[in-house]
Amino acid sequence: MSGMIPLCDAETCVAAGCSPTVCTGAGVPSSQTLFERSCAAIPGGVNSSIRAFRSVGGEPYVVARADGASIIDIEGTTYLDLVQSYGAVILGHAHPAITAAVSTAASDGTSFGAPTPREMKLAEAIAERVPSCERVRLMNSGTEATSTAIRLARGVTGRDRIVTFAGNFHGATDALLVAGGSGIATLGLPGTAGVPNAAVAETMVAPYNVVPSLTDEVAAVIVEPVAANMGVVAPEPGFLQGLRAECDRVGALLIFDEVITGFRLASGGAQAKYGVVPDITCFGKVIGGGLPIGAVGGRADVMENLSPLGPVFHAGTLSGNPLATAAGLAALDQLTPDVYAELSMRAGHLAALMSDGCASAGFPARFPVVGTLVGIVCGAEAANPVRNFDDARTTDESAFAAFFRAMLAEGVAMAPGAYEAIFVGLAHVDSVIDQIGAAAARAAAVAVTMLDDS
Repeated sequence: MSGMIPLCDAETCVAAGCSPTVCTGAGVPSSQTLFERSCAAIPGGVNSSIRAFRSVGGEPYVVARADGASIIDIEGTTYLDLVQSYGAVILGHAHPAITAAVSTAASDGTSFGAPTPREMKLAEAIAERVPSCERVRLMNSGTEATSTAIRLARGVTGRDRIVTFAGNFHGATDALLVAGGSGIATLGLPGTAGVPNAAVAETMVAPYNVVPSLTDEVAAVIVEPVAANMGVVAPEPGFLQGLRAECDRVGALLIFDEVITGFRLASGGAQAKYGVVPDITCFGKVIGGGLPIGAVGGRADVMENLSPLGPVFHAGTLSGNPLATAAGLAALDQLTPDVYAELSMRAGHLAALMSDGCASAGFPARFPVVGTLVGIVCGAEAANPVRNFDDARTTDESAFAAFFRAMLAEGVAMAPGAYEAIFVGLAHVDSVIDQIGAAAARAAAVAVTMLDDS
């Protein structure tokens, strides 16, 4: 229990006969008790809306600590974790290389507001593995990376229009929080309250896996090279290549959002897997080893438009934070080509076990695999291929919710959203994957009963 945050004073805990590291003063609390307490201090009780259980029912477990493939909530319940911090944790929770690197860095100081050797080394490590990134600028999140990439593309080209794809998610950037209309490519509408029409007036939304016809008004096309936020949808042959050619035709920049795929699909990311070179790449997740980070990389002539060299402003007090860069360097150091081959095999094995388990229970579900990423599609339409967001939305969210709750009861934690990916990491050894597969078969049977009774 060492390292956990006390929730009450030790004297009260001792009197109650419980541990001061996990309780509120009257014994070990439930996750529900602490979540209610969080709701009084935090809107919705969560600091990221995707952590809420609104779409699956119930209230979230409150995590106390984690180790390898497992998370442990404040009640002491252990779950096999398929969330892995939404892909940021690839080596497993509390990996010794990460914790040692962060501890060493913290002993030197946590933030300086000045250049450090580690930020230079992480930028070099990214550039070494991803040749399109001749220059790299570090920042604090994937959202900051995508917003900076859009600003940079507009500054470089002198154009305003951006093209994105329905079902792709690029973080909480106003210009990219957009919902498309009908048709092949339409100007978007705000996808959330608080985003004015003007913020998305120059954002065009196209269907994924269709190459849009661009005009010379377009500054950039931004795309998830693998659509990991709508059930894991692979690019169809020729799609990414077509985007590259169309951008070249009109002088627009091609931006790959590799916040999820970067250093998870392969050392060089999706662009290495598919052989398409973007002008700008956005990173996050893995490059921070579980700590907050983001990065934008690209051609030198594009990147050198960022301040202080060029007219496109970017700054951040915590950009290149020494703890995050230390963790990121430690993570990348572990990720050899053999690791990616092993992770791909594990992902395929897990998907096959979960698919077989669901089929044996009569629960309609499919688990598409792209490299190391696994998706899930539930319901009567699960057997049909998913090419775009319209296809993805045929998933039965109530069926997913039933399966999610049944898996949680079996001790397996998935992301509480029907369109999220399943993340396999190095800590998911064969025995863990076998446990999850067996749990999926039991959970699918329970889900069928739940749906029949509803």
